[in-house]
Amino acid sequence: MESLIGRQTELAELQRAMDSKRSEFVILYGRRRIGKTFLVRSFCKDTYSFHFVGAHKKPLLDQLANFREALQVHYPGTEIPELLNWHEAFRQLATCLGQSKEGRKVVFFDEMPWIDTQKSDFVSELEYFWSSWVQNRDDIVFIACGSATTWMKEKLEDNQGGLHNRITHRIYLRPFYLSECKQYLQSNGFDWEDYQILQFYMIFGGVPYYLSLLRPKLSLVENVDALIFRRGGDLHDEFKELYNALFKKADKYIRIVELLATKREGFTKTDISEATGYSGGGLTKILENLERCDFVVSYAQYGNKTKQTLYRLCDFYTLFYFRYVKDNRSKDEQYWLHHFQDRSVESWEGFTFEEVCLRHLSQIKRGLGISGMATEASSWRFVPKKEDKRKGAQVDLVISRADKLIHLCEMKFSAKPYVIPKDYAERLIHRKQLFMEENAIERGVVLTFVTPYGLKEGTNTSLVHSSLTTKDLFLSE
Repeated sequence: MESLIGRQTELAELQRAMDSKRSEFVILYGRRRIGKTFLVRSFCKDTYSFHFVGAHKKPLLDQLANFREALQVHYPGTEIPELLNWHEAFRQLATCLGQSKEGRKVVFFDEMPWIDTQKSDFVSELEYFWSSWVQNRDDIVFIACGSATTWMKEKLEDNQGGLHNRITHRIYLRPFYLSECKQYLQSNGFDWEDYQILQFYMIFGGVPYYLSLLRPKLSLVENVDALIFRRGGDLHDEFKELYNALFKKADKYIRIVELLATKREGFTKTDISEATGYSGGGLTKILENLERCDFVVSYAQYGNKTKQTLYRLCDFYTLFYFRYVKDNRSKDEQYWLHHFQDRSVESWEGFTFEEVCLRHLSQIKRGLGISGMATEASSWRFVPKKEDKRKGAQVDLVISRADKLIHLCEMKFSAKPYVIPKDYAERLIHRKQLFMEENAIERGVVLTFVTPYGLKEGTNTSLVHSSLTTKDLFLSE
């Protein structure tokens, strides 16, 4: 098995469950392909008292037949009858666990949302199993894992029945940061520079599964073609599989992310409702589900914490898919090799780099030397009314510090030290003044730049209070 990269906080939480003197209920959730199963396998070294994996879109009797086979594998000397419902299944599991001579007994249910088929009573029987048997023991570590984070939250974490307040450990698995991607690549024979890893992140994000598909003998460009544009590539049909495996009525989710992909500044909930026709609690639930799965991120607007929240598409693979894959009819299996230097790609890299920076807010704070200080991150935009002759403006990242200093962050992607041209400098001055006027702030507002190679000294660099580089984005947690 490959060595585990990062995840020290999550490993420590699992260890606390193992060291406990009581039975523990652990839920582990996160988006698909993020490494949930690998984390548990690495921690448990593939040794369990019982391990069962739900089957995607399989009916009740098929799930029960698989469960019976899993019992027979773990307890080969035990006669397991045919299982007709989950009450019988959990009763057999309790019997087997009760006869086990092991100390702490790890029970691992993987892809649990797939087990809960229609009218199966799986959740209610799980509740009964826990309340009537497990809670009376002190030797069970029950780990429930699933990619459908909405199901995990609603059915387990927010359960108001027999599992209410029974969850003892909640582990959310986030995508890798740049530093973890670098660590993974170096440990697997890649000699890519930070700039190349940054370009990888813009396309694939910090999804461990995508990292595992890369071939060290190929360049980044060749890897993109082999995985995405080549017929039969491992990620050629990833988009359909990704959303359909996570969400019921996936077409609604896809419609929203497709809309969000059209405007990097983001959309308010009102904007989304007007464009899609979705509204009320249904729209709220879809946005919450997308955010839990790390596809969408919401940002409060500066000075307005409760209204006009902006929703932005932040999943890098999805952004790349809508820009270069969805409507690509070229059938060119070396498409990226032939187009990665196009001017349109430079534009795409510009706004995608902003998403990378937003994903690395904690690293930006460390680079600014304020990681231990209370801060609030938000966005800000000014849309002038018809009679207002001032130009509109937007700042994608505003960092407000407890010491009253406010950073207006500018994020610029460049393959060399960035030069601030005269016209851009004028826009920066206008934007800062407008921000201060609209928010009645007299002082303490500064400009901060984040660029791969920093700023080139020149006439306009005096406008900038602080400048961060790729080195800061690669800081570890």
